[in-house]
Amino acid sequence: MFITLEGPEGSGKTSHLDRLAEAIHQAGYEVIVTREPGGTRIGNEIRNTLLSLKNTEMHPATEILLFQASRAQHVHELILPALAEGKVVLCDRFADSTIAYQGYGHQTDLEELTRIIRFATGGLDPDLTLLLDVDIETGLARRSSDKGSWNRLDAKEIAFHKRVRQGYLKMVAAQPARWEVVDASRSLEEVQQALQRVVLARLAQKSR
Repeated sequence: MFITLEGPEGSGKTSHLDRLAEAIHQAGYEVIVTREPGGTRIGNEIRNTLLSLKNTEMHPATEILLFQASRAQHVHELILPALAEGKVVLCDRFADSTIAYQGYGHQTDLEELTRIIRFATGGLDPDLTLLLDVDIETGLARRSSDKGSWNRLDAKEIAFHKRVRQGYLKMVAAQPARWEVVDASRSLEEVQQALQRVVLARLAQKSR
């Protein structure tokens, strides 16, 4: 089963990954934890270029293609082999991030962007996507308190981040069966409990 975590900046996705993976493991499933951009040696090299604050002049088209290059390597080197072995893949961001950030955020043509994504992923879609939703002001305040992880996309204007969040909500409305929305404004413990309830229920359902 392929499970992805999505959300605007400061939603807390990364903070929940390891604990959620441990809950999946304790329930009897073999789980792989990974992230985008990155997940492979080549992907991590691309990640450094994408997120560096030194690269503020990067054109949106360049950004889109670099994300897809990292994603193509990730899908073929790690995700598909793990799924073929019957493992659960738990991924911090996937293609929906490109639609939200480069599509709605940069206001790129969504039909053209979807074609590029499909080429990179070979048509792979998550079985379940968890949207950790938080208002933009709260999320960015959380991010700005961690100067060590502040990156080029975090530094975009508020209007960009608001378009990203609205993009996510539009995707949820378009494919409600794949998405589960979790209120990420709550405490870490409350959010983690909600994530575990959703994921373990879906895994049990799929096993049946």
